[in-house]
Amino acid sequence: MQLDYPKTVNRKRVVWLYAVTIVLVHVLALLAFVPWFFSWEGLVLAVVGVQFYGLAITLGYHRLLAHRSLKVPKWFEHTVVVLAQCSLQDTPAKWVANHRLHHAESDRQPDPHSPMVSFFWSHVEWLGYFNSATRGIDILYKYARDILADPFYMKLEKTMIGPMIYAIHAMIYPAVGALYGWLRGFDTMGIVQMSSSFFVWGVLVRTIGGWHVTWSVNSLTHMFGYRTYATTDNSRNNWLVALVALGEGWHNNHHGDQKSASVWHKWWEFDLTYCVILLLKKVGIARDVIPPRFMGQR
Repeated sequence: MQLDYPKTVNRKRVVWLYAVTIVLVHVLALLAFVPWFFSWEGLVLAVVGVQFYGLAITLGYHRLLAHRSLKVPKWFEHTVVVLAQCSLQDTPAKWVANHRLHHAESDRQPDPHSPMVSFFWSHVEWLGYFNSATRGIDILYKYARDILADPFYMKLEKTMIGPMIYAIHAMIYPAVGALYGWLRGFDTMGIVQMSSSFFVWGVLVRTIGGWHVTWSVNSLTHMFGYRTYATTDNSRNNWLVALVALGEGWHNNHHGDQKSASVWHKWWEFDLTYCVILLLKKVGIARDVIPPRFMGQR
């Protein structure tokens, strides 16, 4: 099945803030190929950071805000959302509106990022063009009214606090890298090298890694994998995406049971995000966790 671009997309109107940011971060991240910027510590920061900040997206933006699959205290919810800002993946209201529209019209013409248009469109291109179905304030109120009802999220929507959080966190990494180098007894050049490595790998490489992990859920899991449930869309279970996206790659399971806090339907479909949710429930932070309807299929 081939789809045309959503009718609400204006391909003559580029969202320059998004397009320039995505291209700029990718270009700067190419510094990772310069040996001088490499350090094992920086590599560890990148790998661990993709998972750590990714959890703020999978647990926070996705299962907590978009699907209300569990409840947590507001202080914890806001903390997770602040961490999500460090992934540079938009405001909570816009992210939720995009995702809920995707579920409402999955792989049909209004879907904002269906790979039935093209792989590149679903993976990243859709972010570069204005879409009135997800950007207009009326549409935000339609798909994310509950999010905008929270004054903190409304403030994130109306101000540049989110990008400021990202900028501040990005400055912390080289500062910590310099301190680490100093504590290790490095000379001035060694301290500068370690500081730069922390920034290039811990911030830039980790950011684009997190982007591509999230984008792969939009693209790859609607193209490659197996289907357990006969949903009306083309969602699929993809083990590779599930591995890097903390369980989100079991996407057909998710479309088959959207409200559930878990996508772990068969014994091998490990869902790390759900494990974290169960841990939060165990220590009394999470409550009203919605279990999967298909537990018997594990």
